[in-house]
Amino acid sequence: MSGKASVIKKSLCLLALAAAGTLPLQAIGDHPPGAQRSADNHKRAHATKEHAGKLVRAVREATRRFRDIDIAIAEGYQLHFGCVSGADYGAMGLHYVKMDLVGDGVLDPRTPEIVIYEPLPNGKKRLIGADFLVFAEDWHAKNTGTPELMGQLLHLIESPNRYGLPAFYTLHVWAWKPNSNGAFVNWHPDVSCEAFDGEER
Repeated sequence: MSGKASVIKKSLCLLALAAAGTLPLQAIGDHPPGAQRSADNHKRAHATKEHAGKLVRAVREATRRFRDIDIAIAEGYQLHFGCVSGADYGAMGLHYVKMDLVGDGVLDPRTPEIVIYEPLPNGKKRLIGADFLVFAEDWHAKNTGTPELMGQLLHLIESPNRYGLPAFYTLHVWAWKPNSNGAFVNWHPDVSCEAFDGEER
């Protein structure tokens, strides 16, 4: 009997024994459906966490110099919307926007459209993250589907909205102040606008 025929015969015998109930399915390389699903979910969760970590690290590297707010301002970022807060959600903080990037319809982790600061009681502003934003109309003029950044889907904000903007996609990345609700949610429960003095700088 050839080697190939021998392998086939052995496989058929194993299947027959499994069908008769005298051999567990695991013995022929099968896994219970629940165990396989659990393993697949674990792999997906690990991959998602790995992508998330890479994006956070990329944003930290891209915005490191903006810990000095004067550098951000010198590079064209300007404060818009005051200090954004929500009664039930915490806050988003101060959005310093570079309008040239907002209007280009491109998403790049190295060039965030917005850098986010938290006002401090001593009058200073602390860098806490970045926000990636693209207008829905601009995005869909050249792309299909929801925009994503390094595997992370952006959130759609419909119009009308509190910012007076047309419909847009956004992704907050809390790269410099960990968020207990997740690195990419819109609101940060530990960010406050209480120290904001209203200065539009």
